[in-house]
Amino acid sequence: MRSRFTAFSTGDAAHLLRTWDPSTRPARLDLAPDVVWRRLQIVDTARGGVDDQSGVVEFRAAHRGPDGHGVLRERSRFRRLRGDWVYVHGEVAN
Repeated sequence: MRSRFTAFSTGDAAHLLRTWDPSTRPARLDLAPDVVWRRLQIVDTARGGVDDQSGVVEFRAAHRGPDGHGVLRERSRFRRLRGDWVYVHGEVAN
């Protein structure tokens, strides 16, 4: 999760695609260059331990963009693929 936040912060679309489950990964990813990601706060986790094959991370990510400051809150599902954690899907909270 933290590496993906850093990738959003630095505009590293290649890392985001590489750590995305192939079954849900888009063909390409266009990141908004005018959004600055500021802070990541992990709110909750479920599973995702050493012996788990899946896990959930709920987070808040503070950002600044053309419309001002905001916070993205999402509950993301991850799974292990060949030993690595990959992002499967996220549900954005309002």
